[in-house]
Amino acid sequence: MRELVYYIGVSLDGFIAGPDDQIDFYPMSEPYTEWMATEFGDALPTHLRQRLGIDAAPNRRFDTIVMGRRTYDPALRLGVTSPYAHLRQVVVSRTLESPDPDVTVVRDDPVGAVRALKQEDTGLDVYLAGGGQLAGELLDEIDRLVVKLYPVVAGAGRTAFGTRFAPTRFQLDDLRSFPGGNTVLYYSRPR
Repeated sequence: MRELVYYIGVSLDGFIAGPDDQIDFYPMSEPYTEWMATEFGDALPTHLRQRLGIDAAPNRRFDTIVMGRRTYDPALRLGVTSPYAHLRQVVVSRTLESPDPDVTVVRDDPVGAVRALKQEDTGLDVYLAGGGQLAGELLDEIDRLVVKLYPVVAGAGRTAFGTRFAPTRFQLDDLRSFPGGNTVLYYSRPR
């Protein structure tokens, strides 16, 4: 069965973006950037894959991305309607009309949509890109977390799981540290 993997960057105080959706404050080292491109290149937008020269590489981890409207909007503002052209793209939004035939919009029941994706017989895992509100709605469907912990305190911003109080246990399976203080934590849902 396919798994839903929330692959997300967070500050030390648990924010995935600043109050106005800023993400440019996250420090990145060269080894860390290389790791992202090598290990999670599927999760990079197509234009970054092209810039890094990995756009022709086959998908290794993900073949589908699920994201909220707030995650999709920056690409739309730049006129990019298919930001993850190498993946099947699903956007959860109550108001968006799909601007591209390669983008499926889910208006209601994101849980049902994700369950259907996970039940498919073939394919790689499903990448949950966010945002936090959507991750909170899908929390019971998340099988694994890959948390890119950045050595910075944001102070305020968008939380990783929205604002709903829902204590949910995950077990730490592995971690990896990089020069400059970046750490990646791998969690799975206890079985």
